Amino acid sequence: MNTAELIVELLEEAGVEYIFGIPGGAIEDLNTALYQSDKIMPVVTKHEEGAAFMADGYARVSGRLGVCCATAGPGSSNLITGLASSQADSIPVCALTGQVATSVFGKGALQESGSEGINIVNVFSNFTKYSGMLINEKRAQYMIQKSLRLALSGRSGPVHLSLPSDLMKKTVTRDRKTSQQVSACFLDRDVVNAAVEILVRAKRPVIVAGWGVVLSRGADELQKLAEQLNIPVATSPKAKGVFPESHPLSLGVLGFAGSQVAEDYIIKQDVDVLLAVGTSFNEMMTGGWNKRLQPSHHLIQIDIDAEEIGKNYPVTLGLGGDANIVMQEIGCTVTRTGAKSYTRSLSPFQEIKDLKAKHIVSYVSKPDTLNRYSPGNLVRDLQQSCPADTIFFADMGNTMAWCIRHMVIDKPYSFFMAMGFGSMGYAVAAPVGAKLAAPDRPVVTMVGDGSFLMNGFEIATAVNYKIPVVWVVFNNAMLGMVYHGRRLFEQPIPEGLPSSFERVDFVKIAEGLGAQSIRLDGSVSINRDFMEDIFATGRPTVLDVLIDENAVPPIHSRIRTVEKLF
Repeated sequence: MNTAELIVELLEEAGVEYIFGIPGGAIEDLNTALYQSDKIMPVVTKHEEGAAFMADGYARVSGRLGVCCATAGPGSSNLITGLASSQADSIPVCALTGQVATSVFGKGALQESGSEGINIVNVFSNFTKYSGMLINEKRAQYMIQKSLRLALSGRSGPVHLSLPSDLMKKTVTRDRKTSQQVSACFLDRDVVNAAVEILVRAKRPVIVAGWGVVLSRGADELQKLAEQLNIPVATSPKAKGVFPESHPLSLGVLGFAGSQVAEDYIIKQDVDVLLAVGTSFNEMMTGGWNKRLQPSHHLIQIDIDAEEIGKNYPVTLGLGGDANIVMQEIGCTVTRTGAKSYTRSLSPFQEIKDLKAKHIVSYVSKPDTLNRYSPGNLVRDLQQSCPADTIFFADMGNTMAWCIRHMVIDKPYSFFMAMGFGSMGYAVAAPVGAKLAAPDRPVVTMVGDGSFLMNGFEIATAVNYKIPVVWVVFNNAMLGMVYHGRRLFEQPIPEGLPSSFERVDFVKIAEGLGAQSIRLDGSVSINRDFMEDIFATGRPTVLDVLIDENAVPPIHSRIRTVEKLF
């Protein structure tokens, strides 16, 4: 076989099902090898950023490796924002990019991006776990296996390989198979025992669960541990739903657009012990690193990345390792030692119930004159009208805030946002990959009109491959978070770079791309029959919803943080 065929064979053995990308001259050898594969389906997107987002969406939902590809030069550089998003959220994505032949390096070949031109390997090294160029066909197996191992092991993340076209044609001999993933978790039993002792003696403990619990698929262990020790749980915004939000021990989301219940219970009261699982305590969860989040006695932090432990708040104990495994070990230690929470005489259930009754979030009455859908109502109506196993995506901006505040997610791994890097347009493209990862589950994505205008042509990709995603466009003819954020500052910010624009007819755009589309306003509410009819068609669908542009989103904590720190 040649080098390109070897790479495809190794991807097949790693369980890769799809490659998202756009063809081009420098990567035609990979294209030929894919043509011969009966296990990997290429998905040609409309932009390389969309390809990277789709690979991310596939990996985020499936927990497996996502793969994207692009040709040399601008094809490669167009992947940057997508891979940066994967890096920020620790998503395992492998990017394969074409490269001109090594024999013409430095001569000014079209789209050259080697070491003597625009060095794409160095560029990618800034936002991937590993970026390398194939330097010899005899090292191809080593380099692809190294890349996959790094993407999937430890703190997962994106990797990149640049593939010169002459080396892709070289004949190679296959070495024996090797492991694609390394699983290692080293636990200090004494530290685990000390953590258990602190937790069972705590008078007012809380668990804060972050994105690391989602990445480790640790939702079951989180719920078991919370119930075993009778400890309330809050999640970070990005980890929304990893603990069922209707559970009696759930405090909801802590931080940006989050639950007032979580803030009252954790920030406004004296928590003596805080168990932080898979969270780095970033700005969006902590309200700009609020000092009152620090517990009065002990902070125990679990993270697979030792650099995150104690980075933003001082810890009593740090436990390095996969969140799922460490929580399992803590639970087993509690059971094995017969430890009991003997100092907590009062159950937290009633206090949480009372707080939820106090801070219940109600529907907003629809405006009479504008005849626009209230965005909070829209989010609730959508969730109540979709099946319980629906996977929801939310894009950056006001849409994200409305979803965090108004959705109640009880099924783990059902709500996704690319909140680490905050890329607009992510939730336009990523759900296409997500639907391929979970073909038996409905996929609904909620995006602002500004975000949709960035990657909306990926609707054509879904149409081309008959991938039935439902896009709900929050149409208010503005960049809503910018518009409302400027007005919420103590000293309002002027419209130097305008945040509003002419209203777009997304029905015409979607229909022109081959999707079905429906225009909605506030006169009729979305209901179950309406959504069932849409899902029954099995077609990509765009709902163009005119929302109330005057509805102020729950972004006040973010504004306070910006005013205080930036």
